[in-house]
Amino acid sequence: MLYKSNPIKIYNTLSGEKENFTSIHEGNIGMYVCGPTVYSNVHLGNVRTFMSFDMIFRYLLHLGYKVRYVRNITDAGHLTDDGDVNNDRFVKQTRLEKLEPMEVVQKYTVYFHKVLDLFNFLPPSIEPTATGHIVEQIELIEKLVANDFAYVSNGSVYFDVLEYNKKGLNYGELNNRNVEELLANTRDLDGQNEKKNPQDFALWKNASPAHIMRWNSPWGEGFPGWHLECTAMSTKYLGEYFDIHGGGMDLKFPHHECEIAQGKACNGSSPVKYWMHANMLTMNGLRMSKSTGNYILPMELINGENAFFEKAFHPNIVRFCFLQAHYRSVLDISNEAMVASEKGFNRLMESIAVLNNLQAKSTSTIDIHSWKQNCYDAINDDFNTPILIAQLFEGARYINLVNDGKEALTQVDLEVLRNTMNSFLFDVLGIKNEKISDNNSEKLEGVVEMLIQMRKQARDNKDFEMSDQIRDQLFALGIQLKDGKEGTTFSI
Repeated sequence: MLYKSNPIKIYNTLSGEKENFTSIHEGNIGMYVCGPTVYSNVHLGNVRTFMSFDMIFRYLLHLGYKVRYVRNITDAGHLTDDGDVNNDRFVKQTRLEKLEPMEVVQKYTVYFHKVLDLFNFLPPSIEPTATGHIVEQIELIEKLVANDFAYVSNGSVYFDVLEYNKKGLNYGELNNRNVEELLANTRDLDGQNEKKNPQDFALWKNASPAHIMRWNSPWGEGFPGWHLECTAMSTKYLGEYFDIHGGGMDLKFPHHECEIAQGKACNGSSPVKYWMHANMLTMNGLRMSKSTGNYILPMELINGENAFFEKAFHPNIVRFCFLQAHYRSVLDISNEAMVASEKGFNRLMESIAVLNNLQAKSTSTIDIHSWKQNCYDAINDDFNTPILIAQLFEGARYINLVNDGKEALTQVDLEVLRNTMNSFLFDVLGIKNEKISDNNSEKLEGVVEMLIQMRKQARDNKDFEMSDQIRDQLFALGIQLKDGKEGTTFSI
């Protein structure tokens, strides 16, 4: 197994350091990533986060690990705060679109999968939904109440943060915050009078008569708090202690902090060994926001129907651009950045096209094995895709040098070069191995084919003057026709 000879370092948000990765169970990895809240179209920032973990998933598989990758769908109970239940995003969207809640869920779940398919994502091992795990969430709440970590108030149930800290369990450890700081920064929200302490968070909310999504519980009809679902689903499918928990940087607090507290309070120990967080995506140096207008959907970037970019960009180009930044770095996209990525990508793919036709020599003049190790060293260092891509460009340079006869590789070394380039570019980075068509080129080919047919018709009619005129005018434009037994072909 490759993982035995390729130790990985992972930046663990919990410790604030890069740590040597060792799986809890030899050869097996449990990884949980917080998935989308399907009340609206998935945005590019989400795509960037999920793409980072898709790459990590791919690399772990490449190393030979057996990975159970769980990425949930949040389809219920997503409150913007613990106060006004009318702030439930699903409730807002159902009213706006005049749809049933599950119609909203289905509409945006389908869109989410469609977008991820375009970017060549591998599906997770399990994709559970919050509504499909209400029973498990209720069971967790009952356990927290029984252990005196939660209390019932007016049909709602809240996690008792101060009680948790009194027992030395340190709420705020992931974000290096203390309870006093959290108390000082707590906003005054409607419904706070239900809580013992302002920083307590909802495990279950009592549903008002107008609230559509509701379930029976020991505390009356209501719906689960947002933070609880991930604890319920991760422990069900990965156990009480698993290897990797990932998500966007925006989920560090309060979502992941609450998950740690829930896990410790239920099971007496931290639920996750390595916490990983992908950084945010900006556009033209500014945060993307609907309110400011600095905002674009994934499909608008792909089809070119937007006011920010000069052209449409193939999903391969977008994926390549995103992975040129380290997952923990802020990534800024702009027209200039996308055009530059496209040029670099095309240069890389041109060398890949040459790779299969390289001729082997009796000796090698390039140390291809050291280069291969450099590729692994890059990705093993906290999944450093920018350095890996730089090494792939180095591989492309080798390809061109060998093709030009300036360097040489044996057949064995050619296979190492070919396998390494293909494995990292297509299997690990997830670039789709397909030709990217240029619409203008396709149109040009169509016009030339039409003229070839017109010329054939002229020749069939013995109108050789017209036939020669079409041939000569195309030649003057740099397009050469070649007549053969199989018909007429052209080259530019």
